[in-house]
Amino acid sequence: MTEIKLVPPNPPANGPVAAAVLSCGLGSLALGVLAVAADGSKRLAAALNFYHPTGPLSGVTTVAIALWIVCWTVLAVRWRNKTLAFGKLSAFAFLFLAFGLLLTFPPFGDLLLGR
Repeated sequence: MTEIKLVPPNPPANGPVAAAVLSCGLGSLALGVLAVAADGSKRLAAALNFYHPTGPLSGVTTVAIALWIVCWTVLAVRWRNKTLAFGKLSAFAFLFLAFGLLLTFPPFGDLLLGR
């Protein structure tokens, strides 16, 4: 008796989706790092003060969003036709997201800054 084996088709490219997920994590991490850094440095806080009523938060969020968009664009172009290990990539993205979120809490930022 002859056995029939089904060959799975080539998986579709998931590069653009992976780029969106990873850049989201990187943008969140950038937001947390910039928030702590601006809180710890008067010079950086003054440089990130784009809109005076909100203070350095305006620059922190603007720079984090700009980094997110740049990361997303660069990764989407580089990974346009690639199939990546989405599980590992999303694990790193969620790890970056968790660290970014943790850094936005003032008690944790104060702990890192030695206050």
